[in-house]
Amino acid sequence: MQAQSIIRVIIFSALLSVSVLLSACSSTIKPFTSDGCSSFPDGTLEQGELWLSCCTAHDLAYWKGGTYSERHDADKALRMCVKEVGEPEIALLMLAGVRVGGSPIWPTTFRWGYGWSYPKWYGELTEDELKQVQELEPELLE
Repeated sequence: MQAQSIIRVIIFSALLSVSVLLSACSSTIKPFTSDGCSSFPDGTLEQGELWLSCCTAHDLAYWKGGTYSERHDADKALRMCVKEVGEPEIALLMLAGVRVGGSPIWPTTFRWGYGWSYPKWYGELTEDELKQVQELEPELLE
């Protein structure tokens, strides 16, 4: 019984090491996609897309990924944007949702750094990664 536990720990450690090594390697960013406000409404019943542009800007930041501080700033910007369209309570709900559900640890299509292959942890983008983002961003802003 104890040998099985040791084998499990060894296998888990090996998989974790491979995951860390793979995430450290430079990868190719996928084209930008946005699902609007993910699992949250894009606006009110009267104004169905009231804060959709806030979510799209937030998705752009999440697509690129980067440092923990950059994620925190993106989440604060989402909150402020939704608050500025007149929905301060909704803004707080959305902030809570993205803080919990947007972590790079989750293998979701809306996690921090979702443009890159999973896993993509917090960290400065490499020169190559920044170049890839910059090549795609002008198309997104048109």
